[in-house]
Amino acid sequence: MSSKRNHVITMIVSVFLVAACAMADGAKSKAKTDAEPAAAPQTAAAAQPADTKSPRLTIVEPVKDYGTIPKGEKLDWSFLVKNTGDADLQIIAAKPGCGCTVADFDKVIKPGDTGKVTAHVDTTAFAGPIAKTVTLETNDPNTPTSTLTIHAIVKPYVEAYPAGFVRFNMLQGDAESQSVTLYSEEEEPFQITKIDVPNDYIKAVPEKITNPSELAPGVGRPGQTQYKVNITVGGPDAKIGPLADKVHVYTNSKHQPDYFISVTGEYEVTLQVAKNAKPGDVDGQVKIYTNDKVNPIVTVPVKGTIKAASASAAKSGR
Repeated sequence: MSSKRNHVITMIVSVFLVAACAMADGAKSKAKTDAEPAAAPQTAAAAQPADTKSPRLTIVEPVKDYGTIPKGEKLDWSFLVKNTGDADLQIIAAKPGCGCTVADFDKVIKPGDTGKVTAHVDTTAFAGPIAKTVTLETNDPNTPTSTLTIHAIVKPYVEAYPAGFVRFNMLQGDAESQSVTLYSEEEEPFQITKIDVPNDYIKAVPEKITNPSELAPGVGRPGQTQYKVNITVGGPDAKIGPLADKVHVYTNSKHQPDYFISVTGEYEVTLQVAKNAKPGDVDGQVKIYTNDKVNPIVTVPVKGTIKAASASAAKSGR
């Protein structure tokens, strides 16, 4: 009985020792896990320091406002572009809007440096408020595109009524005339001092309007002088081809001394069958020589049939 009791006691002690050892090992493992977390394996890319350098586009003055300007004035403005980043700023392109031409721009701007984008606007064809833009394309990751703008109010100090152009459509050898009225917004009495024409078959003669009933209504400064410019085109010396010329009018206007009247149109060529032409089919071409620098010779195919005149037509001379 005594030996059995001793054996049971021994087994109980062994169980407690095993449990205590297991609990101690678990505590050590947990403590090790809490104290030293397993580090994730690093890749070669993660081991390398990241390159965070990049360019940054900063426009000093993105909008230039000229205020009120005379029509015909040519605007040239250089926008300042600064690189506030820490890598080279590249201007890939500078795309102008309608009526605006980029003259030049700095393609690479070093960190901390300032470059220029120069824009040019010709206001000859505009009147009233205008807004002409230039779109920049850069390698700035945050601002890949940016817009530069030129604002102005274009005021015509000399203008034509009803329009600043004349258009002709005539036969070779003919001559036609049209007129436009020039008026002014200047305070001083308006005068036309000179007129230049582009060639001999275009003539332009100014005529001061003295009859109040002939004045263009509702235009120009009240009481200001108006001129009628009579333009004649054509004649025996005129060349065949399209018209695309300008008449240069010089005035005493201090804001707009030059005015250009556009002369456009075309000539028609009439073909006639010779009286002694023989009856039969016609298959050929007519060459027209013009002063067009791009297409100086125009070839027109001619096809048809010439019929014999009837006896009655021959007697009457038809």
